[in-house]
Amino acid sequence: MDDATVTAVRRFNRTVTARVGALNDRFLGLGRPLGEARALWEIGPDGCELRALRSRLGLDSGYASRLLRSLEAAGLVEVEANEHDRRTRVARLTRAGLAERQQLDERSEDFARSLIDPLTDEQRDDLVAAMRRVERLLTAAVVELKPIDPTHPDAIWCLESYFAELDHRSDGGFDRAASTGAEAYDLRPPAGLMLIAYLGTEPIACGGVKHGGEAPSEIKRMWVSEAVRGLGLGRRMLAELEALAAEHGARRVRLDTSRHLVEAISLYTSVGYREVEPFSDEPFADHWFEKKL
Repeated sequence: MDDATVTAVRRFNRTVTARVGALNDRFLGLGRPLGEARALWEIGPDGCELRALRSRLGLDSGYASRLLRSLEAAGLVEVEANEHDRRTRVARLTRAGLAERQQLDERSEDFARSLIDPLTDEQRDDLVAAMRRVERLLTAAVVELKPIDPTHPDAIWCLESYFAELDHRSDGGFDRAASTGAEAYDLRPPAGLMLIAYLGTEPIACGGVKHGGEAPSEIKRMWVSEAVRGLGLGRRMLAELEALAAEHGARRVRLDTSRHLVEAISLYTSVGYREVEPFSDEPFADHWFEKKL
């Protein structure tokens, strides 16, 4: 990454923090800094489990605790045990907290309008389009890929979502019992590995690699949540799985897929996979691909 790129990012950060009032200890004139105001917003009218709150705000537990203590002292927040799981705690807004959050909502609306009022219609369209693009790119940048056991609840959730989509998009449905794809032991070291993509604490994508010994490694169970498609996450997941296969000594990787997964087929061909003769008896596969590493 060149220095000019880093300089441009830093300049953008300074412009945004100054313009939105992040440096002011009375954000939107409400008498509290941006961090506390944002915590009120994220807790919301229904409350928020503390682990989820820390994830949404991107804060460590120490700083998040200090924010909550300040809001509790102001009579805006109460923290209590989760009625469904006494091991976890939930932050809830008091009546005063709900009233201040309503003020925050109204003033945020007015402030957003003040940002775009001086602009022409064309400039507003350009700014909003740029904001949406920046938001998506920043979201993509904070996604983490982590190795995980295929029987972990997050892995099971991703796989269930993957199977449900296959069932929905296939002509005759998807029978996982008939599939010859990969068992849990195939995606567990040393036989293979499974990756989960996380946005904060939420699993949003999965993929696995099944090492083949002398044969090519196989890419298995590639799935990306519909909510985050278009961020390049499938391409990133695939590249990481290929790298894991190469580290294990594979010279080629291969995969099979259904004709109904047209987006997946487009991805595979765009990064160098070529169609080959069937190498498996997977009943739900219509295309077989291979790539030299």
